[in-house]
Amino acid sequence: MNAYVTGSTIKRLREERGLTQAELARRLDVSSKTVSKWETAKGFPDISLLEPLAAALGVSVMELLSGDTVVNRNKSANLLRAKFYLCPICGNVIHATGEALVNCCGVSLPALEAEEADEDHAITMEQVEDETFVTVRHPMTKTHFISFLAYVTSDKLQLVKLYPEGNAECRFRFQGGGMLYLCCNRHGLMKRRVVRQGRLPR
Repeated sequence: MNAYVTGSTIKRLREERGLTQAELARRLDVSSKTVSKWETAKGFPDISLLEPLAAALGVSVMELLSGDTVVNRNKSANLLRAKFYLCPICGNVIHATGEALVNCCGVSLPALEAEEADEDHAITMEQVEDETFVTVRHPMTKTHFISFLAYVTSDKLQLVKLYPEGNAECRFRFQGGGMLYLCCNRHGLMKRRVVRQGRLPR
């Protein structure tokens, strides 16, 4: 664990919830003096208290430890506003339908920011029966490769994990318009809009 809950975080969250030190102390079965010590950096809550403390303050344990409160403004549940996270250590791909605090292999992961796909990451599509065969013109070596391809619409996600020395290709079942994502291990997340079934904008 690289960080522990700080007194300033406890105080801020307590005040945001409209709780006094005494009220928070009662919820945790500790004394108000104990809460005061936490908030003035004269002591730390025991690790066994982290979960009930987070619950009392209305946040997750990860939010409590990081000091960052996540507010999910994605009220419409539109997957086109969702986020991708990629672990640089194990290659784990994580998709969230809104802002999230994501950790993997002990690393706090930032949400990937997608850029428009360039010529070095050109995407081609070919209709094969009721699916679309997607290919990326890109090397797939051990040191430079596409780690995943994903197709996202407002209510569906299709994701295919790729591996070095494989092929940068997969099949998706397109339904209407959406966003096609590819992630290069060197150049990051890229996107191309699909305007209708199996077609990219010109």
